Amino acid sequence: MAWVWLTLAGLFEIAWAMGLKKTEGFTRLGPSIYTLGTMAVSIYLLSIAVQRLPVGTAYAVWTGIGAAGTAILGIVLLHESRDWPRLLCIGLILAGVIGLRVFQKQAA
Repeated sequence: MAWVWLTLAGLFEIAWAMGLKKTEGFTRLGPSIYTLGTMAVSIYLLSIAVQRLPVGTAYAVWTGIGAAGTAILGIVLLHESRDWPRLLCIGLILAGVIGLRVFQKQAA
């Protein structure tokens, strides 16, 4: 179940990262409330996950999901660069996240 919480935490990290652009430096109330709310949910879910997973693994996976997911959504929704070196780097992040999941051991 810890991996489910961690995956959800990563998805909420993507949500707040995407919302961050809309806050315009936290000068817009609605997007700012959304962004801060999704940040809080993301960190709360991460805190649940680290009760059962090694904190280093959980944090790396959380940031990996957020970084890769935000980059992918930036490409799809915001028409950011999709050149091959960028896609390769996103693939490496995802490979790292998958590797951490496959080779992780439960915390004692």
